[in-house]
Amino acid sequence: MIRILLFALLLSTGVYGQRLSKSDKKTLSNLKTHIEYLASDALEGRRTGTEGERKAYEYIIAAFQKNKIGGGAENGSYLQPFDVNDGRFVAPGTHFEVNGKTLQQGTDYFPLAFSANGKAACDVYLSLKEAGEIWGLDLADEMAHQSQNPHWDPLDYILDQVKKYTLLGATGVVVYNSSATKDDLVFNSKSRIPPVKIPVIYLSREAKTKYLADETGKTSLALQVDIIEKHRTGHNVIGRIDNGAAQTIILGAHYDHLGRGQDHNSRYLDDTLTIHNGADDNASGVAGLIELSRMLKSVKTKDYNFEFIAFSGEELGLYGSKAFTENPYLDLQRVDYMINMDMIGRFNDSSKILTVGGYGTSPSWATLLNRNNGEFNIHIDSSGTGPSDHTSFYLKNIPVLFFFTGTHPDYHRPEDDADKINYKAELKIVNFIFGLVKSTLSEPKLAFLKTRETSTGGAKNFKVTLGIMPDYTFAGLGIHVDGVSPGKPAEKAGIKTGDVLIQLGDYPFQEIESYMTALSKFQKGDSTKLTFIRNGETKQVMVTF
Repeated sequence: MIRILLFALLLSTGVYGQRLSKSDKKTLSNLKTHIEYLASDALEGRRTGTEGERKAYEYIIAAFQKNKIGGGAENGSYLQPFDVNDGRFVAPGTHFEVNGKTLQQGTDYFPLAFSANGKAACDVYLSLKEAGEIWGLDLADEMAHQSQNPHWDPLDYILDQVKKYTLLGATGVVVYNSSATKDDLVFNSKSRIPPVKIPVIYLSREAKTKYLADETGKTSLALQVDIIEKHRTGHNVIGRIDNGAAQTIILGAHYDHLGRGQDHNSRYLDDTLTIHNGADDNASGVAGLIELSRMLKSVKTKDYNFEFIAFSGEELGLYGSKAFTENPYLDLQRVDYMINMDMIGRFNDSSKILTVGGYGTSPSWATLLNRNNGEFNIHIDSSGTGPSDHTSFYLKNIPVLFFFTGTHPDYHRPEDDADKINYKAELKIVNFIFGLVKSTLSEPKLAFLKTRETSTGGAKNFKVTLGIMPDYTFAGLGIHVDGVSPGKPAEKAGIKTGDVLIQLGDYPFQEIESYMTALSKFQKGDSTKLTFIRNGETKQVMVTF
């Protein structure tokens, strides 16, 4: 109660720098209400496809309905579901026995991610290899032989050997490394390597020494591998003001966050799973979206419809905005522009910096931003791409703007809470965007310009870049190219949007992680072959970094 009275006092006494109008007081109060709920522990961090996401989208739908905003998805609904592939997981049915002793999965052994599901059991002499039996594969000799070969990959070697063993009649393979040299093999849940035809497990060096020390003696082995692919369903929330117009303006903000850090995208170093409330990232943007839907409902125009989209799956790699732009409920060629709000709640009153991305995506933005700005020190970024949902629209040749108040020590940490939001400044940003949108209503359709393109993520620092935008939602083998930066090595080599990259020089890759590893092998000025698939045909070009 004291907190509520204090907030009311601040509103009424003009502590926010000036006496607020009645409408501004309402907006300010609403912003606080939205953020405090969306960033509350009850939503458990709004992880995509969870109960917390459901509570969040129900709140957003209710807010749209209160603002008299109709549904913009299929048949007038508000929700657009989309699939998220969580990767491969070891199911409880997986087990491995040696001479009747059950070994501990994850400690003594683990299945390799490309293992087939299935069973195998036999009494075997591991020093021999007979058809119809489980075979052993010791990496020690090959690791010693390849010690000076930087291109050698133990996983590729195992895969090749398993395929050979399968043809010779092996019913399963137990891989181990009897040398003291580490091989760094793990169960890779994000692996996209297709399963082989027989089950394959990796036995730790300690377990090999303890349970399979004598390879010349008869050993009773029984193994079963059960690997499953887990999926979850994310949901975009789409509201629409339909004015019967030919053109539509889209405003968006992602509402998902990190949950308890289960997806390993937190900056919190403690192993304890802790709720990440994401007040700034991005309850702040969603609160602005909801209030702009209310404010724009009062704007009378027959020239534009308004679409309001709260995206999920942004933290996983722009899943929600990608799902919308690939399966839209309107003609994207009739979208005038898209405005994205991501982290607009931690404005610094001293520096007054408001970063606006997408400045170069239309020649009209310079005039429009200068005309409407009165209180901000705007830092512009011309690129239409970046680590947020406007990227998906830019890649469809739609002008975009991206509003952002900057990172801070609480970014992607549990401390990003509602009591740290600069509500007064967010009110000003929302009003600024509202004025900007209104000023475009008298303008002709905005022209689109291509800009330089930046990456949507990646933790490593590289000395080289190909200049491509990866599609993080792609579930096949390789890297699906969503965009190609002008003047960069990929464009110079002839790579196009839609190509699937699979190998750089001697380094094949299946997904983002192995692609980044391959990229890190090269220096500026290096030239190598780039292997890719276009329209089902494998091709090679030379690329120079």
